[in-house]
Amino acid sequence: MSDPAQYFDIRSAFWRQAFDQATDYDTYLAQSPAAKADRWRAQLNALPELTADERARLTGHDVRLNVLLVSGVWCGDCVRQGPMLHQLASAAGAGVQLRVIDRDADPAVRDEVRLLGAMRVPVAVFLTEQFFEVGRFGDRMLSTYRRKAVTEVGAACALPNASTPAAELAAERGEWLDIVERMLLMVRLSPITREHLTFASGA
Repeated sequence: MSDPAQYFDIRSAFWRQAFDQATDYDTYLAQSPAAKADRWRAQLNALPELTADERARLTGHDVRLNVLLVSGVWCGDCVRQGPMLHQLASAAGAGVQLRVIDRDADPAVRDEVRLLGAMRVPVAVFLTEQFFEVGRFGDRMLSTYRRKAVTEVGAACALPNASTPAAELAAERGEWLDIVERMLLMVRLSPITREHLTFASGA
Protein backbone atom coordinates (compact mmCIF):
# COMPACT_ATOMS: atom_id res chain seq x y z
CA MET A 1 0.00 0.00 0.00
CA SER A 2 1.28 3.46 -0.88
CA ASP A 3 2.28 5.91 1.81
CA PRO A 4 -0.42 8.63 2.05
CA ALA A 5 2.30 11.10 3.05
CA GLN A 6 3.67 10.84 -0.49
CA TYR A 7 0.43 12.23 -1.88
CA PHE A 8 -0.29 15.86 -1.13
CA ASP A 9 -0.80 19.18 -2.87
CA ILE A 10 0.34 22.31 -1.06
CA ARG A 11 -2.39 24.25 -2.86
CA SER A 12 -5.31 21.94 -2.12
CA ALA A 13 -6.77 24.35 0.45
CA PHE A 14 -6.52 27.17 -2.09
CA TRP A 15 -8.36 25.16 -4.72
CA ARG A 16 -10.99 23.97 -2.26
CA GLN A 17 -11.74 27.57 -1.30
CA ALA A 18 -11.92 28.63 -4.94
CA PHE A 19 -14.23 25.73 -5.78
CA ASP A 20 -16.48 26.53 -2.82
CA GLN A 21 -16.98 30.12 -3.91
CA ALA A 22 -17.69 29.14 -7.52
CA THR A 23 -21.22 28.31 -8.67
CA ASP A 24 -22.72 25.61 -10.80
CA TYR A 25 -23.10 26.31 -14.51
CA ASP A 26 -26.79 27.27 -14.47
CA THR A 27 -26.37 29.59 -11.48
CA TYR A 28 -23.41 31.27 -13.16
CA LEU A 29 -25.55 32.09 -16.16
CA ALA A 30 -28.52 33.11 -14.02
CA GLN A 31 -26.33 35.62 -12.20
CA SER A 32 -24.87 37.01 -15.43
CA PRO A 33 -26.35 39.74 -17.67
CA ALA A 34 -29.21 38.15 -19.57
CA ALA A 35 -28.04 39.06 -23.07
CA LYS A 36 -24.60 37.56 -22.48
CA ALA A 37 -25.97 34.45 -20.76
CA ASP A 38 -28.37 33.87 -23.64
CA ARG A 39 -25.42 33.54 -26.01
CA TRP A 40 -24.09 30.70 -23.88
CA ARG A 41 -27.50 28.99 -23.92
CA ALA A 42 -27.79 29.39 -27.67
CA GLN A 43 -24.32 27.91 -28.12
CA LEU A 44 -25.20 24.89 -25.98
CA ASN A 45 -28.34 24.31 -28.03
CA ALA A 46 -26.28 24.51 -31.22
CA LEU A 47 -23.86 21.77 -30.15
CA PRO A 48 -24.49 18.37 -31.72
CA GLU A 49 -25.37 15.51 -29.42
CA LEU A 50 -22.49 13.38 -28.25
CA THR A 51 -22.24 10.02 -29.96
CA ALA A 52 -22.49 6.76 -28.02
CA ASP A 53 -18.74 6.26 -28.40
CA GLU A 54 -18.01 9.76 -27.09
CA ARG A 55 -20.26 9.21 -24.07
CA ALA A 56 -18.57 5.88 -23.38
CA ARG A 57 -15.21 7.65 -23.13
CA LEU A 58 -16.56 9.81 -20.29
CA THR A 59 -18.40 7.23 -18.22
CA GLY A 60 -17.60 4.20 -16.09
CA HIS A 61 -14.54 5.63 -14.39
CA ASP A 62 -16.07 5.60 -10.87
CA VAL A 63 -14.05 8.59 -9.67
CA ARG A 64 -14.76 12.12 -8.49
CA LEU A 65 -13.39 14.92 -10.65
CA ASN A 66 -13.95 18.54 -9.70
CA VAL A 67 -13.67 20.99 -12.59
CA LEU A 68 -13.22 24.69 -11.87
CA LEU A 69 -13.82 26.87 -14.92
CA VAL A 70 -12.40 30.39 -14.67
CA SER A 71 -14.46 32.38 -17.11
CA GLY A 72 -15.72 35.69 -18.41
CA VAL A 73 -19.34 35.58 -19.52
CA TRP A 74 -18.51 38.35 -22.01
CA CYS A 75 -15.67 36.44 -23.69
CA GLY A 76 -16.29 34.87 -27.09
CA ASP A 77 -13.90 31.99 -26.40
CA CYS A 78 -15.82 31.26 -23.19
CA VAL A 79 -19.13 31.47 -25.05
CA ARG A 80 -17.97 28.62 -27.26
CA GLN A 81 -16.00 26.51 -24.82
CA GLY A 82 -18.01 26.90 -21.62
CA PRO A 83 -21.06 25.13 -23.07
CA MET A 84 -18.82 22.40 -24.49
CA LEU A 85 -17.32 21.71 -21.09
CA HIS A 86 -20.79 21.76 -19.52
CA GLN A 87 -22.03 19.25 -22.08
CA LEU A 88 -19.07 16.93 -21.45
CA ALA A 89 -19.28 17.19 -17.65
CA SER A 90 -23.01 16.47 -17.74
CA ALA A 91 -22.47 13.42 -19.93
CA ALA A 92 -19.80 12.11 -17.54
CA GLY A 93 -22.33 11.79 -14.72
CA ALA A 94 -22.51 12.81 -11.09
CA GLY A 95 -18.85 12.05 -10.46
CA VAL A 96 -17.79 15.09 -12.47
CA GLN A 97 -18.71 18.37 -10.81
CA LEU A 98 -18.31 21.52 -12.89
CA ARG A 99 -18.31 24.92 -11.23
CA VAL A 100 -17.70 28.31 -12.78
CA ILE A 101 -16.08 31.39 -11.29
CA ASP A 102 -15.79 34.78 -12.93
CA ARG A 103 -12.25 35.78 -13.73
CA ASP A 104 -12.46 38.95 -11.66
CA ALA A 105 -14.30 37.49 -8.67
CA ASP A 106 -11.11 36.52 -6.86
CA PRO A 107 -7.79 38.21 -7.71
CA ALA A 108 -5.81 35.29 -6.29
CA VAL A 109 -7.55 32.81 -8.60
CA ARG A 110 -7.29 35.20 -11.54
CA ASP A 111 -3.54 35.56 -11.06
CA GLU A 112 -2.98 31.85 -10.41
CA VAL A 113 -4.28 30.92 -13.85
CA ARG A 114 -2.58 33.65 -15.89
CA LEU A 115 -1.26 32.46 -19.23
CA LEU A 116 1.68 34.18 -20.91
CA GLY A 117 1.39 36.67 -18.08
CA ALA A 118 -2.08 37.70 -19.20
CA MET A 119 -5.55 37.28 -17.69
CA ARG A 120 -6.77 34.88 -20.37
CA VAL A 121 -9.97 32.90 -20.16
CA PRO A 122 -11.35 30.31 -20.20
CA VAL A 123 -9.10 28.22 -17.99
CA ALA A 124 -10.29 24.89 -16.58
CA VAL A 125 -8.56 23.45 -13.51
CA PHE A 126 -9.14 19.74 -12.88
CA LEU A 127 -9.05 18.60 -9.25
CA THR A 128 -9.42 15.34 -7.36
CA GLU A 129 -11.88 14.74 -4.55
CA GLN A 130 -9.13 15.92 -2.18
CA PHE A 131 -8.60 19.03 -4.36
CA PHE A 132 -5.24 17.86 -5.63
CA GLU A 133 -4.63 19.43 -9.01
CA VAL A 134 -4.68 16.92 -11.86
CA GLY A 135 -4.09 19.45 -14.60
CA ARG A 136 -5.27 22.68 -16.13
CA PHE A 137 -5.97 23.82 -19.62
CA GLY A 138 -7.10 27.09 -21.05
CA ASP A 139 -7.27 29.79 -23.66
CA ARG A 140 -7.97 28.82 -27.25
CA MET A 141 -7.77 25.29 -28.56
CA LEU A 142 -5.16 24.10 -31.04
CA SER A 143 -7.65 24.08 -33.91
CA THR A 144 -8.37 27.77 -33.33
CA TYR A 145 -4.70 28.70 -33.13
CA ARG A 146 -4.04 26.84 -36.38
CA ARG A 147 -6.70 28.94 -38.10
CA LYS A 148 -5.37 32.15 -36.59
CA ALA A 149 -1.84 31.26 -37.61
CA VAL A 150 -3.04 31.21 -41.21
CA THR A 151 -5.38 34.19 -41.13
CA GLU A 152 -3.83 36.37 -38.40
CA VAL A 153 -7.11 38.22 -37.96
CA GLY A 154 -9.42 38.82 -35.02
CA ALA A 155 -9.29 40.48 -31.66
CA ALA A 156 -7.30 39.19 -28.69
CA CYS A 157 -10.52 37.63 -27.47
CA ALA A 158 -13.14 36.48 -29.93
CA LEU A 159 -16.29 38.54 -29.94
CA PRO A 160 -19.26 36.86 -28.23
CA ASN A 161 -21.42 37.00 -31.36
CA ALA A 162 -18.69 36.08 -33.83
CA SER A 163 -19.55 33.07 -35.94
CA THR A 164 -17.32 30.01 -35.83
CA PRO A 165 -17.18 27.44 -38.62
CA ALA A 166 -18.95 24.20 -37.72
CA ALA A 167 -15.82 22.17 -38.42
CA GLU A 168 -13.84 24.28 -35.96
CA LEU A 169 -16.51 23.90 -33.28
CA ALA A 170 -16.42 20.14 -33.75
CA ALA A 171 -12.63 20.16 -33.51
CA GLU A 172 -12.73 22.29 -30.34
CA ARG A 173 -15.17 19.97 -28.64
CA GLY A 174 -13.11 16.99 -29.70
CA GLU A 175 -10.06 18.54 -28.07
CA TRP A 176 -11.99 19.18 -24.85
CA LEU A 177 -13.26 15.59 -24.93
CA ASP A 178 -9.67 14.36 -25.10
CA ILE A 179 -8.71 16.58 -22.16
CA VAL A 180 -11.60 15.52 -19.93
CA GLU A 181 -11.07 11.84 -20.72
CA ARG A 182 -7.37 12.20 -19.95
CA MET A 183 -8.09 13.80 -16.57
CA LEU A 184 -10.57 11.06 -15.71
CA LEU A 185 -8.08 8.35 -16.62
CA MET A 186 -5.28 10.03 -14.68
CA VAL A 187 -7.43 10.03 -11.54
CA ARG A 188 -8.74 6.51 -12.12
CA LEU A 189 -5.27 5.04 -12.64
CA SER A 190 -3.45 6.92 -9.90
CA PRO A 191 -2.15 4.57 -7.16
CA ILE A 192 -4.07 6.27 -4.37
CA THR A 193 -7.35 6.05 -6.30
CA ARG A 194 -6.80 2.44 -7.33
CA GLU A 195 -6.14 1.43 -3.73
CA HIS A 196 -9.28 3.19 -2.55
CA LEU A 197 -11.42 1.50 -5.19
CA THR A 198 -9.88 -1.91 -4.45
CA PHE A 199 -10.59 -1.47 -0.75
CA ALA A 200 -14.15 -0.29 -1.41
CA SER A 201 -14.89 -3.29 -3.65
CA GLY A 202 -13.45 -5.75 -1.13
CA ALA A 203 -11.01 -7.13 -3.69
